[in-house]
Amino acid sequence: MNDLERAEELNDQGIAHHEAGDDELALQAYEEALRLNPGAAKTLYNMGLVYKYRNDWRKCFEYNQRAYTLRPDDEASRWNLAIAATALRDWASARKAWADNGIELDGVAGPINGDYGPTPVRLNPDGDGEVVWGTRIDPVRAILRNIPYPESGFRCGDIILHDGAGVGSRVSRGREYMVFNVLELFEASKLSTFCLEVKEATEQQMAALEAAFNAADMPFEDWTANVRTLCKACSEGVPHEHAEDDQQAPQWNPTRLAGIAATSFEAIEAILDQVPGIAQMQVEISLELEAPAD
Repeated sequence: MNDLERAEELNDQGIAHHEAGDDELALQAYEEALRLNPGAAKTLYNMGLVYKYRNDWRKCFEYNQRAYTLRPDDEASRWNLAIAATALRDWASARKAWADNGIELDGVAGPINGDYGPTPVRLNPDGDGEVVWGTRIDPVRAILRNIPYPESGFRCGDIILHDGAGVGSRVSRGREYMVFNVLELFEASKLSTFCLEVKEATEQQMAALEAAFNAADMPFEDWTANVRTLCKACSEGVPHEHAEDDQQAPQWNPTRLAGIAATSFEAIEAILDQVPGIAQMQVEISLELEAPAD
């Protein structure tokens, strides 16, 4: 077996180790493969892939840049190079990489802050994988518009960096959108996540609460009504039937949990004071995830 054949074998071993979750062994195999064949673009790309999922953006950028230089026609290297440049806030490199991918951007220099439409993203894809909606401001960044559960560690208004490959899909207003896995928090929101619990609530009371918060332009989300739990296979886009699925509308649950994205208790209470019949509601507010200090 010559060096090139051995390098190919080591590259395959590295892929197997990575897929098995052993990135240390994967990196060792790739490094030895590159020692034998420094011009192996696919091995350079594979190294960059490991570092991407470690959020080691400088090394991800380095290896994908080398791979792209050797194989300018390789779309995967171009995308990961652009993702890494974005994570590093290297806007000149990011803009060039997106242009090389054929993507038109607003402006000619500096940070990219366009409107690329709505997108669903999966928070903590290796954990519970909550999917929320955001607005894309560039090909791999989005502002979260939903109010995530506090245990996710994310807040409404966070800017997140997401992967370029979709995993599963969601439908909104008759249109299907790919779901992208979040790679990391890019910029933290200034809004904290509060939980509003309402006991013995009627549909009319919840509608009045939602209308009041909407009028004040404060994010409000009835988690009891809006959140649906999916199994992993369904969430990632492999639909199948469940024995417990049925077509009946769920019965009204009078105990409601709602998320509110706000700067303070006082801001929430000022809105609640304007809700008709608030004195007759059993309402409790708790701070669940505080925004980081400036």
